[in-house]
Amino acid sequence: MGCERMPQQAGILSAVPAKQATAMIGSLGDSGVTGMAVFTQNGDQITFMAEIQGATPGLHAIHIHANGDCSSPDGKSAGGHWNPTDVAHGKWGEGEFHLGDIGNITVGEDGTGRITLTTDLWEIGTGSDVDVVGKGMIVHADADDFVSQPSGNAGARIGCGVIVLVE
Repeated sequence: MGCERMPQQAGILSAVPAKQATAMIGSLGDSGVTGMAVFTQNGDQITFMAEIQGATPGLHAIHIHANGDCSSPDGKSAGGHWNPTDVAHGKWGEGEFHLGDIGNITVGEDGTGRITLTTDLWEIGTGSDVDVVGKGMIVHADADDFVSQPSGNAGARIGCGVIVLVE
């Protein structure tokens, strides 16, 4: 049976993730923090899920940074927050915020934390200004206060990963 005779199966392709990107988060300094971030696109929505291990209990800021570079021991090679819209730092979904301002991840007594966010503000693998691929994923020592400029007074960088397209 040739393709011209195959029945149309409307909607089946919308159930298949179109694109995915990941970042393996490695420890900076002697923090011991490791983890994984996954960006999955379904239609125009991207779901971000991250899990970290080895962090101290409490809140830790997690942000997308401008450069996909974790080569420096302090993580500063990742640059500042990813901010393609050139607005002030803030809290995701409230007023102005960088597209890299994901927020805080809650870490339990076992050193593990998870966060999930769904948005239509990012893209995966398009090469546009709002494409997450090639950016840095940073975990900070402290919580983001969502007010202090330019980065929320989140403290040292304790984990870093590079966001790469899954092919």
